[in-house]
Amino acid sequence: MPAAISPVQRWWPAFLVVLVVCLAYANALQAVFQFDDWDVIVRDPRVQSLAAWWDSLPGMRPLLKLSYALNHASGAGVGGFHTVNVVIHAGNGLLILFLIRRFATQLGETPAAAGWLALATALLFVLHPVQTEAVTYASGRSTALSSLFALGSVAAWVNAREGTGHPIGLLLVSPLLMLAGIATKEPAAIVPAVLLLWEAADASRPFRWRAAVGRTGVHWLLLGLALVLAFSLPAYRDFLASSLATRSLAENLLAQTEGIRYLAGQLLNIDRMNADPALPVSLDLGVQGALTLITIVVAVGLAMTNLRRFPLPAFAVLWFFLWLAPTNSLLPRLDLVNDRQLYVALVGPSLLLAAAIRRLAVYQAGLAVVAFALVLGLTGLATHLRNDVYRDEVTFWRDVVGQSPHNARAFNNLGVALADQCDLPRAAAAWQRALTLDPGYTRAAVNLQLLREGVLPEGVGPCGNAR
Repeated sequence: MPAAISPVQRWWPAFLVVLVVCLAYANALQAVFQFDDWDVIVRDPRVQSLAAWWDSLPGMRPLLKLSYALNHASGAGVGGFHTVNVVIHAGNGLLILFLIRRFATQLGETPAAAGWLALATALLFVLHPVQTEAVTYASGRSTALSSLFALGSVAAWVNAREGTGHPIGLLLVSPLLMLAGIATKEPAAIVPAVLLLWEAADASRPFRWRAAVGRTGVHWLLLGLALVLAFSLPAYRDFLASSLATRSLAENLLAQTEGIRYLAGQLLNIDRMNADPALPVSLDLGVQGALTLITIVVAVGLAMTNLRRFPLPAFAVLWFFLWLAPTNSLLPRLDLVNDRQLYVALVGPSLLLAAAIRRLAVYQAGLAVVAFALVLGLTGLATHLRNDVYRDEVTFWRDVVGQSPHNARAFNNLGVALADQCDLPRAAAAWQRALTLDPGYTRAAVNLQLLREGVLPEGVGPCGNAR
């Protein structure tokens, strides 16, 4: 009779995931408010108290705003916002640990192999520095919190589907968690498609589209109702109109080819995270764009046609593109890309790398251990260093302009940060640079003119005082 598994043996992977998150993000708690934080957290009257939040309903992203209001009510200050974000990130790591273990088990992996794949994938997910924009950047919570609800929805559905949880998980818990994700940030609407992917990748069971859609029917129904409700609100109608006016759907697909290429590069450029890349929108596909488009089509096509034959790599590829779809497909965006779009999509590449290291271990166990330790060490260090960029606004914007010297908005914001520290000559130079890049940039022109008149720009405290 096999020996009983102790609680430590059962839970140590979860302890390890939480531990590495705490170590990698320890210095994130010292970060200050940056960029959009000022508009959506600090100055937005709707999130300053629970009463103000309640009075603002109905509105866009109500659960996200509720989380901000609760943070304000706690009195914990900016450190409280960052602490909550780190906790959310650790929770997402635990959900990935659970989901990949279940996925590997349904592929026929032994408990030990499934546990290793899950742990490796979760560690790669939580440690990659691309995640800092959803964690260390306070308003990046929109992505991380929405993902927590969305992944929780998938986990509740998987648990009930496999008979280890109550059937209510399929009919109530999972759909409601999906709605909570959508009420936090709209990309959680991809959950029903992810559930279909899970069904299709389960080679241990026959797959029929009608039955799969039936098992996810409540999700699709609630998604439809959520869309109807959303577009009954003026804020969402204005958002959609503004988005569609940005560029046509065909133009957006061309532009997003470059966007996806950029995001794929961020998986490898662990020392070049960028909070405001301001990627130029190109409507000329070109040779590089054509190769990128062909690569995407071939990768997705091979994954779809081989999902039952090679479920793990096919699932990983399709997971990556599915989670990118809400932000990198049809709906145009003013800012083509940002790093946090990779947040949950990163699970796909992490799973592929974990599987590759496991395969290497079959032939060269020592080399596999060294390679895995090196990857974790480098990504964890890169994350820790990246967090330090958020320690003050001057450091933050200097980092952005260093990587995006074409970004007029970044130079304007650097000027505001420098003026806030009473470094007025450098502030003027930053605003002048913004105007050189974009002569029609009104905000930089106004800031420069105010400075020449001896007046600090709006939002700038008197030489470093609180805004």
